Amino acid sequence: MVRKPLHKITKDDEVGYFAPRTWEFWRAVIVCFCLFSLVGHWLEIPYCLFMSNVFGIVDADYSVWTDPWYHPYWVYGFGAVIVTLIVEPLKERIIMKRKTLWGALLESFVVLVLLSMVIELIAGWLINQPDAMGEYPYWDNSELPLNIFGQAWLVNDVCIGIAAMFYVWIFYPLVCEGFALLKPKAANIVFVLIVVGFIILCVVSYTQLVLWTW
Repeated sequence: MVRKPLHKITKDDEVGYFAPRTWEFWRAVIVCFCLFSLVGHWLEIPYCLFMSNVFGIVDADYSVWTDPWYHPYWVYGFGAVIVTLIVEPLKERIIMKRKTLWGALLESFVVLVLLSMVIELIAGWLINQPDAMGEYPYWDNSELPLNIFGQAWLVNDVCIGIAAMFYVWIFYPLVCEGFALLKPKAANIVFVLIVVGFIILCVVSYTQLVLWTW
């Protein structure tokens, strides 16, 4: 299914996806958790290629290079849930406030980048404080250009903002619209198939990882 071209989309087309009192909403959230756990894994590959080639900050033995394509990256699944619960209603408010969708797109992107930066800063100040030798335990952005207090990194925040924009403006609405095209019983069957398929992929993936460690 292909969404309307942007110039044909109205405000009404982009609001109404946040309906937490309905089963349809939570069904879409669960499906997005499953799917984006995989899609996020796939998106991390070009991201790491870019970071490795431009900034040289990705280790050659990083797991993204060796993990099978069906190995879930849970952080992206949980990220999709958080973005749906927090950013989607914010996006809809921005849409209704702005005169044009282009203005809403720009404002939501700026908000997402700033939100990513704030979260990265707070996480860094809470868990990534340097030791007595001045070394950071988890990450060190102090030598990178456009770093913020050595904890956050604007380049990373922009990339996260782009991924979040892709999710709230394209991925999540497509999932909702896809289910809306089906009859309720058929939609629930598709939901069950997706969840069961995701569970099978998880079992296969982690079984392989356990066998590889033996």
